[in-house]
Amino acid sequence: MTKAPAKSGMVRKLRCAIYTRKSSEEGLEQEFNSLHAQREACEAYIASQRSEGWVLVRDQYDDGGISGGTLERPGLKRLLEDIEDGLVDVVVVYKIDRLSRSLADFAKLVEVFDRNGVTFVSVTQSFNTTTSMGRLTLNILLSFAQFEREVTAERIRDKVAASRKKGMWMGGVPPYGYRVENRKLVIDDEAAEHVRWIFTRFLEIGSGTELAREVAKRGIRTP
Repeated sequence: MTKAPAKSGMVRKLRCAIYTRKSSEEGLEQEFNSLHAQREACEAYIASQRSEGWVLVRDQYDDGGISGGTLERPGLKRLLEDIEDGLVDVVVVYKIDRLSRSLADFAKLVEVFDRNGVTFVSVTQSFNTTTSMGRLTLNILLSFAQFEREVTAERIRDKVAASRKKGMWMGGVPPYGYRVENRKLVIDDEAAEHVRWIFTRFLEIGSGTELAREVAKRGIRTP
């Protein structure tokens, strides 16, 4: 009696979470723009990958009426928590901009995905980080995100430098003896008088300890 051929290795199960989002201006009530339509397309894609071990998780992660320009979204936060808890292997979205419209925020999300070994797929843009081409595309996007951060930082530094040249105070506690008016440092006459007395008195007595006693006795409040 011949033996049956040995079974090949089991395909690893990949738990897939669908994330959907629509901002209020995009029209939640329109059929094409609905969260339901996004979910249907994502479910169909996951079903097509069943032979690869893809299975849909029960939880739904939906954000209706919320902009993609912020990460402060209830559905997204729940998704990230479940990713951190090791409950998700693949994140599936209708389009990349459903996840985020900001390259900088997109890069932050990718950091969370990478840290937890999670990949993600955009079903309408042939973007799949489970493939080598998808990872290459992701690296290009992240390079642009880094470039955007550096350009933004340069613009901020240039703006601060230009403001300082104009004598504008850039924030924080002003030096004792000054106050801020219309974003510029101006002399506080009362405090400036205290400063002058303190310096003069120190030159006279040459003792910081004794000076501190006299300052306290006079009721002068310093920072």
